[in-house]
Amino acid sequence: MSADGGEQDGHAVHLEHALKERAAFEPPENPDERSLSYLCEGLWPVLERYIAARSSGERLSEEEHDELERALNTWLELYALCYGVEIDAAFSVREGAELFVGTHDLRDTAQLLTHVPNRREVRTQDY
Repeated sequence: MSADGGEQDGHAVHLEHALKERAAFEPPENPDERSLSYLCEGLWPVLERYIAARSSGERLSEEEHDELERALNTWLELYALCYGVEIDAAFSVREGAELFVGTHDLRDTAQLLTHVPNRREVRTQDY
């Protein structure tokens, strides 16, 4: 519900939240912690909305699809910025959703799309 009592477009909320976070971004002391919060609080709701629509047969309007895609890319840019890497994300929301469905892991999905952090660095940190 919006402040005026009407329904607020969910896709607009996703994009608005992402853009506010982007405008307020400051490099974190703990990149893993901050990036995970961006994935859970930002990327996941975008993917969840898209996956739910596709699973139910609902057709997203062109506007909603575009806004979900912009939100997805903004969250992925924020994720990369946590590691000091600036990217110009241009992924499709379908691509992100398919990777998530295949991996069942938000961090793996973000890493595979952005290549941040480098897979070799991730493996080195795990051992």
